[in-house]
Amino acid sequence: MESLQWILFSFTSSLLGNRLTGSIPEELANLRNLTSFEISDNNFTGQIPVFIFRNWTNLEKIYMEGSGLSGPIPSINATLLNLTYIIISDLNGAETNFTQPLIDASLPKLKRLILRSCNLIGEIPASFGTFTSIKLFFKYPFITEIILPCVLFFVLYSLKFPFSSFPCDCYKLLLFSSALHFVRINCGGGEITVNGITYEADNYQAGPSTFYQSTNWAFSSTGIFLDDSNSDDKYFLDNGQVSVNGSDEQLYKNARLAPSSLTYYAFCLANATYTVNLHFAEIQFTNDQNYSSLGRRIFDVYIQGERVLKDFNIKEKTGGAGIPTVEPFNATVSDSTLEIRFQWAGKGTTSIPEKGIYGPLISAISIFDPKYKPGSGISAAVVVGIVAGVVFAALLISGILWWNGCLRRKSTLEQDLKGIELQTTSFTLRQIKAATNDFHASNKIGEGGFGPVYKGTLAEGTMVAVKQLSARSKQGNREFVTEIGMISALQHPYLVKLYGCCIEGNQLMLIYEYLENNSLARALFGPQESQSILDWPTRKKICIGIARGLAYLHEESRLKIVHRDIKATNVLLDKNLNPKISDFGLAKLDEEDNTHIST
Repeated sequence: MESLQWILFSFTSSLLGNRLTGSIPEELANLRNLTSFEISDNNFTGQIPVFIFRNWTNLEKIYMEGSGLSGPIPSINATLLNLTYIIISDLNGAETNFTQPLIDASLPKLKRLILRSCNLIGEIPASFGTFTSIKLFFKYPFITEIILPCVLFFVLYSLKFPFSSFPCDCYKLLLFSSALHFVRINCGGGEITVNGITYEADNYQAGPSTFYQSTNWAFSSTGIFLDDSNSDDKYFLDNGQVSVNGSDEQLYKNARLAPSSLTYYAFCLANATYTVNLHFAEIQFTNDQNYSSLGRRIFDVYIQGERVLKDFNIKEKTGGAGIPTVEPFNATVSDSTLEIRFQWAGKGTTSIPEKGIYGPLISAISIFDPKYKPGSGISAAVVVGIVAGVVFAALLISGILWWNGCLRRKSTLEQDLKGIELQTTSFTLRQIKAATNDFHASNKIGEGGFGPVYKGTLAEGTMVAVKQLSARSKQGNREFVTEIGMISALQHPYLVKLYGCCIEGNQLMLIYEYLENNSLARALFGPQESQSILDWPTRKKICIGIARGLAYLHEESRLKIVHRDIKATNVLLDKNLNPKISDFGLAKLDEEDNTHIST
């Protein structure tokens, strides 16, 4: 029977969700024509076989989520040029340094690389930059922490900043109350009241790697639904098939779900032991005899980092779809924060009733301190003292910020450029001053209609040319933004490369690559030694290069652009006397219905 099982295996590429056990035999190394290897949701043992990444040269897709295998992931060699998907998750075994040679091939067809919960540590290797065709890269887990000082909180509050960014202790002071003793959330739905208890709304449409914070709770959702046909993934459900009667019914008609991990955080809680009720109902599958009834959703649940449910299947627990269940737990809070995490471990079905239906699902969360008795708030005298201190601190810091110009009306230039996405590297004024020796006259290499140009050296040694917007310039903000937008969207051997920009106060600058031989105008009309470098073959090369650059701008680029200011001073020469067109301040999009553009 075992040999028959593996014979069948040799003719198929998918063993998803078959709960197979044992190790993968070495004999499978001979399946050299295999194009897809899918062994997710099984209970295999042993390490990932090396022959998968060495012998199967025709392999296109690898699905290895929750397979039971252990790491490390074998090195993928240069013979697997057809690989498009590498999706591996939830490996057993010890941690592996991510900097070891994991992939020593360019993999020109690779589109998706998912390495989730693979016990990888360390930095992402620089060699991954060779995957020019990749559209999705996901490495999990990750940790994000944001800390906001309490004094600054009150200043932000007085300036009407979003309430969701307030720290816990400041939240308590602002509400003039003690720590919270309960949090109730209607996951995936609006605010509702059930049996006199109000559940807060949780209907924010999340996306991949989303962190959303409400007043005293937040959630973090990670991952995307793979291989589904929907253009927009849905991260909460609204379904009316729940079969429970009574006032509890509305609590289970909505649910939040996530492809990989869904974590809820409750903040500002008093340190105590809480009852945590997790409300579940499977509302995405059905109970009838059609294809949708075959779906299996399996995930783990962690509270305060401890796993409290393993391989939890809502439908199996309740005996059918649409039937509610409440899973109660006790949790101790010692630092004002409670964490509840729902984690998909690569198990269950991923294609029923259609692709992209899997991952953890939760209908509602109720957190409360059973020993808490309402009415034990702080005294009025303490409240008055807190208010007085807070108001004084807010006025004092607001005055300091105003004196330093932080709260004053920004300059006209900054207002004009506010909200514009420049899509390029941003440099600080301090960096540029250090690079140009504070714009020393000895570093000045030219003067144009835009303003002076300085030579500079960045901290890592890169030579740059800094074009500084002059207050006397007749060009101005629109041309400045146009130049940034045009150049950042265009890359060509005969166009000057833009490294980034600097916008700080009234200082507006562009940072270009430095070209050793200055401009074509200097070579043509400058000192005699400059003119001597332009023999006729070089002049021909420069003319052809300019023509190729213009052809790219007019016809080959994604944006059709007419420069409108081509002249010798706007053609720069590199160390090999190759031309590069510069100064797109007057560039203009060539609309399709235009038949003439005046210069």
